[in-house]
Amino acid sequence: MRGIIAYGAYLPYYRLQKAAITAALGTGGGRGTRAVASYDEDATSMAVEACRSTMRSAPEGLTPESLYFSTSTPPYLDKTNATVVHAALDLPSRVFAGDVGGSPRSVNAALRSALDSSRPALVVASDVRSGRPGSSDEANTGDAAVAWLIGDETDGPVIAEWLGGASATAEFLDRWRLPEWNYSRVWEERFGEHAYLPLVTEAAGAAFKECQLEPSDVDAVVLSGLHARAVRGAARAAGVDATNVVDDLSAVVGNTGTPHAGLVLASVLDAADPDQTIMVIHLADGVDVGFCRTTDAISSYQPAKTVTEQVDAGNDSLDYNAFLTWRGYLDREPPRRPDPEAPAAPPSFRAERWKYAFVGSKDASSGAIHLPPQRVSVKGGAVDEMEPIPMADVPATVVTFTIDRLAYSLSPPVIAVVIDFDGGGRFQCQLTDADPDSVKIGDRVSMTFRRLLTANGIHNYFWKARPADS
Repeated sequence: MRGIIAYGAYLPYYRLQKAAITAALGTGGGRGTRAVASYDEDATSMAVEACRSTMRSAPEGLTPESLYFSTSTPPYLDKTNATVVHAALDLPSRVFAGDVGGSPRSVNAALRSALDSSRPALVVASDVRSGRPGSSDEANTGDAAVAWLIGDETDGPVIAEWLGGASATAEFLDRWRLPEWNYSRVWEERFGEHAYLPLVTEAAGAAFKECQLEPSDVDAVVLSGLHARAVRGAARAAGVDATNVVDDLSAVVGNTGTPHAGLVLASVLDAADPDQTIMVIHLADGVDVGFCRTTDAISSYQPAKTVTEQVDAGNDSLDYNAFLTWRGYLDREPPRRPDPEAPAAPPSFRAERWKYAFVGSKDASSGAIHLPPQRVSVKGGAVDEMEPIPMADVPATVVTFTIDRLAYSLSPPVIAVVIDFDGGGRFQCQLTDADPDSVKIGDRVSMTFRRLLTANGIHNYFWKARPADS
């Protein structure tokens, strides 16, 4: 038996009400909200959070032997983005990490590689979707990440067994984006529907035959794809009962592109019972159909945070001008401060476990925790008697803070906090996903992986605090 051992989804804190687009531009928008990655988030930082969520629910001691990162919105080209995720998770150097990107269909290539392997593999998909202001893509897409730990029964309890599937591929122009563009272009919708639906019928028919299943055996159907009109007709083309099609979350988070089928699947697994057969139909430059069946292990599985919990925790008061600024469409006057400097490669390399995995040092004799790691202990003065201590998953409390309205930021003001970690360790950092007027001493926080800034084309990733309940 091979399949999903653990999974985790990540939805950013902010939501944009689609009506705000109409109010500002007089066009576009619509009903509902879309998920918005904050100014300090990108596809890589969200991928880290989805993987952290997944590994919290994984069997203790299980380490993936490979990491596949799928995105159509990579922060870097000519540099592997998956290595940042690898470093943030503090994985051993023997673990392979690679990007599988370029289009939303790339996630299926990553999952196939993981499912065809005989070793545990971590697959993560993440996108920051955007569109020209006033466009359908701007209103109807969203940002998210989802990860799966794939393995065999020997690796841990399989909560959803992979039964098999089939694909249908064709070359046609539906959606495209040149590397230098910041939004996609789309061909006329009727053509896309004409191209996709026969492929749905072909792939679904082959998948049913491959898995020796009938449409009546299916308990839930996940339909996903950026071509909305084709997706609406996919259930009929696949020959499945439309009443089994689950909510695709588009009204509350938007269509998140590469991770979207997995995000919807995660919401299904959050509430699934044993022995349920789930069909996933993904439309992207062809059609991929797969089946999984939940096992008895799903009854005792506890996701770190369900999709519904993250939807409910979202803040839907994001200003449209802030959204445009974060996306780079609105170039606003920066604070009167020097431009930020890019981090240098050598010190970043030397401090990899601190910078990316937030690993401090602990004095073996006194137990004092040092953030950042030190050679000399603040208690007793012992030298080079430290042991590494991971701190990324340790909760903390705000002991003091200040609101800086002059510091360089795409989303001023900057909230600077000093936090005390449970069990020891004090650290000064930024607080994100928080209302500056509501911060107070005693607030509980957790750590989150973010992009501090980008300078000279270099993304400076590090850790911030965020409210524990966000």
